[in-house]
Amino acid sequence: MYVSPQNDSFDLREYKKRLRSRFKKIRTDMSAEEKLSLDRKISERFLSSAVYRESPILLSYVSTEIEVDTREIISAAISGGKIVAAPKCVDGTRDMVFYIIKSLGDLESGAFGVLEPNPDKCDPLRRFDKAVCIVPALAYDMDGYRLGYGKGYYDRYLSAHKGLYSVGIEYCSCTVQRLERGKFDAAADMLITEKYIKTCFSAKK
Repeated sequence: MYVSPQNDSFDLREYKKRLRSRFKKIRTDMSAEEKLSLDRKISERFLSSAVYRESPILLSYVSTEIEVDTREIISAAISGGKIVAAPKCVDGTRDMVFYIIKSLGDLESGAFGVLEPNPDKCDPLRRFDKAVCIVPALAYDMDGYRLGYGKGYYDRYLSAHKGLYSVGIEYCSCTVQRLERGKFDAAADMLITEKYIKTCFSAKK
């Protein structure tokens, strides 16, 4: 369990940097078999959740090798007739735009080597009624606060879309009781791991 620091010399950036190294190592140390098993369990929990079933629109990141896999979720949502959108970073900014995709074939290599929608093939998402957004993170705490990659894309996006219901999907080994957070950090409404689903009641406080 993490205990909040009480001293004035606490450096939030250095704290997050250390934690990023710790949780990246946990992920890279997983065997391919272990990761596949955990990813499937998390996907199953998400796809069977009421939040997913009742939402007509899914916004989701496209996973990299060390992230909880989202491709099965994306494919299932498209097959199930939902509107599915993936993010594209806006060049020269810390902003992103979600584009509607019809298949994983609508994606191409983009910022930071992450797969992003091809804007020549895809239309930007303009409606967000009852939408749910899967938010990437290296770690989550029990209040829904996340340790991201330090760029702030999702914190900005969630702050600009207050009504958007956000879900963190995460490995239990990458969750903690409490993360220190800055004033601009945005929390997820729900946390889903391979073992449980948790509504984060304090996320919007």
